Amino acid sequence: MIRTPGWTTACATALRSRRAVALALVLPSCWLALVVAWELAWSPAGADGMGPRIATCVAFLIAVVWLAAGVRSTAERELRRIRHIAEVAQRVLLRPLPARLDGIALAAGQLSVSRGASIGGDLYEAMSTPYGVRVVMGDVRGHGLGAIGAVAAVLGSFREAAYDEPQLAGVLRRLDRALARHLRERCRAEHPASGGAEPERPLGEDFVTVLLLEIRPSGEVYALNCGHPWPYRLGRGAEPLTPGDPLPPLGPFPLPAELPPLRCTRLLPGEALCLYTDGAEDARDDAGRFFALREALTVAARPSPVSPADVVERVRRALLAHTRGRLSDDVALLVLRNDRVRVPAQSAAGEAAGAHR
Repeated sequence: MIRTPGWTTACATALRSRRAVALALVLPSCWLALVVAWELAWSPAGADGMGPRIATCVAFLIAVVWLAAGVRSTAERELRRIRHIAEVAQRVLLRPLPARLDGIALAAGQLSVSRGASIGGDLYEAMSTPYGVRVVMGDVRGHGLGAIGAVAAVLGSFREAAYDEPQLAGVLRRLDRALARHLRERCRAEHPASGGAEPERPLGEDFVTVLLLEIRPSGEVYALNCGHPWPYRLGRGAEPLTPGDPLPPLGPFPLPAELPPLRCTRLLPGEALCLYTDGAEDARDDAGRFFALREALTVAARPSPVSPADVVERVRRALLAHTRGRLSDDVALLVLRNDRVRVPAQSAAGEAAGAHR
C-alpha cells in the first residue's frame, strides 16, 4: 500500500525544484543587469576608457552564465528524478491491469484533471479470486493530491479482502473500515488541537462511491453499489444496467446490517461490461452540452467482437474531442469482455437461489 505522506513529500520537492529553476534564471539576470549598469555608469578606480569596462562586463557575464547553467542543470536533474519516482508510485498505486484475467479480457484507462498527474480521485482494480473475478470501481470526492490517500486506502483494502472474504458483503465492509481509518488519521493530522480524539464519523463531507462486481464462472454478475453509476452492457449496442437502487457512498453513513448482492446480468461469451466514473457523463463542451456516453459506447462497441482496448481508446478520444481537452473532473473507464468459451446453462430455480447468496 502506498503511503500518502511520501507521495506528498515527493510532489512538494518537485514544486520546490521548479521554483529553484525559476530563481536560477531570475536572480542571475537581475544581478547581471545591475553589474552592467554599474560598469557603464561608473569607471573602476585607475581604469580609463571603455575597454576595461567592457572587459569587466564580459567577465561578469561569463561567471553569471556559468553559475546559472550549473544551477539550472542540477535543478532539472533533480526534477527529472522526482518525476520518475512519482510515475513509479502512480503505477504501483493504480497498476496496469492484465489483458486477460481468468477468461475475462479487460482494458482500462484514466484521464486526470490535475496537470502532470496520471491518476486522480478515481480508482479501479480487477482480481481473479476463488469466488470469481472481482472488480472495484470507485470515485473519491475531489481530485488530485488530496484524494490520493483515500484511493490508496480503498485499493489496498480491496486487494486483500477480495481474496480473503467469501462474500461480496465482507469485501465492502473491509473497504468501509479502511476508509474510516484513513479519514480518522487525516482528521487528527489536520486538527492536532483536538488532542488525538477520534470522532465517530470524521470529515463528514468526504466520501467515496464504490461499485463492487463479482463475475462468477457461470457468467452471472453480482454487485454491491455505494452511490456509483451502474455499468453498461455492451453487445448489440450499450444497455444501461439498473438492478436496483444503490446504497449511500462510503464515508458519511454506516453500512446497513444486511448487504445482499444484487444480480446484474448474465454475461454471455463475447459480451462486455463498461464501468465508468461520473466524470465521463458530466463532461461538457463549450456550449454546456453533456458528453453522450451511451452513444459513444454504442459506436465504439459496434465492431464484433467487442474489443475492450478499442472501446476505451475510442471513448477517450471522443471525450477529449467533446471537451477540447478541458476536463472538469477525473474520468476512468474499465471494460471487461467474457472470453469463456462456454457458459453452463442455469435453471430459473438455480438463478433464484444464486440471487439470495
